[in-house]
Amino acid sequence: MQNIYLNIYKPNSFNLKKAKKYIENCNIIGLPTETVYGLAGNAYSDKSVKKIYSLKKRPRVNPLIIHFKNLKDLKSDVILNSTFVKLYKAFCPGPITFILKKNPKSKISQIACGGKKTIAIRIPKHKIARKLLKILKVPLAAPSANISSKISPTSAMDVCDEFGKKIKFVLDGGRCKIGLESTIVDLTSRPTILRHGVITPKKIYKVLKKKILVNQKPKSITAPGQLNLHYSPGIPVYINKLEPRKGGAFITFGKKFKNDKNYFNLSKTGNLNEAASNLYKTMRYIKKLKFKSISVCKIPNVEFGRAINDRLKKASYS
Repeated sequence: MQNIYLNIYKPNSFNLKKAKKYIENCNIIGLPTETVYGLAGNAYSDKSVKKIYSLKKRPRVNPLIIHFKNLKDLKSDVILNSTFVKLYKAFCPGPITFILKKNPKSKISQIACGGKKTIAIRIPKHKIARKLLKILKVPLAAPSANISSKISPTSAMDVCDEFGKKIKFVLDGGRCKIGLESTIVDLTSRPTILRHGVITPKKIYKVLKKKILVNQKPKSITAPGQLNLHYSPGIPVYINKLEPRKGGAFITFGKKFKNDKNYFNLSKTGNLNEAASNLYKTMRYIKKLKFKSISVCKIPNVEFGRAINDRLKKASYS
């Protein structure tokens, strides 16, 4: 397919060096990860971080996730603990974000931390993100590349559709494999899930051998994804329905639903990983087709299904 987006670049060595210069000059780029695409900038630079917040129209109280290459690189910015090290060895690099106490000597922009004494950190697995981090001397502040409260992008074209010419450089890593944002676990005290993702509480329990708390209704915002309205396609979303509304689309899951022009199946085989990968792509497509609303059938609330339901519930908030 012809690339009509002049700001999308192939991730070859020349363009990776070009991306490096963009970051070093405090500019913002679109960057693929295994979860969703991010808006990436120099995490040590207040100027870069301010640009990210401005582009996303993101409330300053909502902290950004900081991406590092490896354990060695983050030691100067966070205070490590034994629980983190266990989870790091089990799941990193990968789709999990940790909330850790900030090292008082850290150079991470305090703006990126939402004014808090903690940092949300992640070690991405996507090879393009890792190649860029390898040639940079700074970590990357990289929240999802969407306007605040809207659907995260899962392709380079989504980033351009969201921001147009405001983002002049997007590295194209293809469609994101996972398609939903990372699991977030707070490790500043007792391990607590703040956002569901593909790395489930059950998987974390198997590593730590102790019960994991889940807190999705915090008294204050301590991590990304905790605003009431989030992941919205820009049209009304109705969850746990049996059929679509008049003039609306219907997102289905499994074999029992019919094929119709306004029916969109996330996974005919009932595979939750496939459903998660297709969710945002499907919602964006439905919006482009000018449907007035999205109704969604009941999705099994187990394993990765908990993350899907979390996103749908916040998209339907009213």
